[in-house]
Amino acid sequence: MLEKLQACKLCPRACGVNRLEGQLGFCKADSKVYIARAALHYWEEPCISGEKGSGTVFFSHCTLKCVFCQNHEISTVGKGKGITIERLAQIFIELQEQGALNINLVTPTHYVPQIIEALKQAKSKGLHLPIIYNSSGYERVETLKLLEGSIDVYLPDFKYFKESYAQKYSSAPGYKTYASEALEEMVRQVGKARFNEEGVIQKGVIVRHLMLPGLLFDSKKIIETLYHTYGDKIFISIMNQYTPLPHVSQYPELNRSLSPAHYDYLVDYAIELGVENGFIQEGETNKESFIPPFNEEGVEPF
Repeated sequence: MLEKLQACKLCPRACGVNRLEGQLGFCKADSKVYIARAALHYWEEPCISGEKGSGTVFFSHCTLKCVFCQNHEISTVGKGKGITIERLAQIFIELQEQGALNINLVTPTHYVPQIIEALKQAKSKGLHLPIIYNSSGYERVETLKLLEGSIDVYLPDFKYFKESYAQKYSSAPGYKTYASEALEEMVRQVGKARFNEEGVIQKGVIVRHLMLPGLLFDSKKIIETLYHTYGDKIFISIMNQYTPLPHVSQYPELNRSLSPAHYDYLVDYAIELGVENGFIQEGETNKESFIPPFNEEGVEPF
């Protein structure tokens, strides 16, 4: 599986660099796995975090360059510690021992080969939790097919409907096409959502959409398309936690908080469409305090 890194085409960039020899493509990841945090996380959708927390592994680097990224420290700056595949497998087991409800892989695309191997090792040692693939949605179907049987829950973003926004704010050409094709493959693999008796998701797809300031029409088109395409086969999570961090100052249209009225309008629009399988956010989720500290917690062995 690691041979996929020799001419890396894991994401839509298809850089073709030899990461095994230290060459770096768009995401800036080499052959090691870099992690900024591995800990219980309580701020996901209720069916993911529950009361015990989601065993969340925050991977460093990213296949996108979102100008507003809340995880800028790790996605763009690359903060994190390089570890082996064996250590990653051990981290999965440690999170399970801490009582995690699932293993939540955040921004994992560029590490798919290593993750597959780590999951094999961890499962041979007793890992039995649902595995969540928490991604930007900017995926290649060919890469997702490698994950079939390894992933229980797909948690992709669907960031943009309009191509110009994807280009300007994430340097992601063809985003809508790639995200749409990826979502179709995700639904094919895991089907409709299933939950245990405690209401914790075990299988299925939850699509996240983070509403951005001024992009109400784009958000409406996304919700409309998702619902008309999949109906109740997926859950839609409409998020209001956009936080304008300092590095977005050169984009004045985004350098402000989201309008609560616009968010409420989008939620009402989704309800009018008929969306029932969904999640919304309430309260002050657009605060920097909701961004976890990327201090390499859980990366070093116990």
